[in-house]
Amino acid sequence: MASALRPPPSRSEALSLFRSLLRTAKRYSDYNIREYVRRRTIDGFRENRNLADPTAVAEVLSEGRNQLEVAKRQAAVYSIYAPEVKSVMEFSSS
Repeated sequence: MASALRPPPSRSEALSLFRSLLRTAKRYSDYNIREYVRRRTIDGFRENRNLADPTAVAEVLSEGRNQLEVAKRQAAVYSIYAPEVKSVMEFSSS
């Protein structure tokens, strides 16, 4: 019943989570993974932007926070085992 007393999530909470996920995506050294996390973040927020039910919004934000923690842990692991060679996508074309 404690969740019934909590006010509905605010827009600023959602934006903060969005920015945190994008910042975490930048921490991946591998281009493919970095772009996947970035794309998945943007797509997930677009998919849920029209949610109006405060309970559904709270559930989605809670899942997003869980995903942020997973992404942070994975970024740390990937930084330890980062490949030595850059992706072709990361080389400049000049």
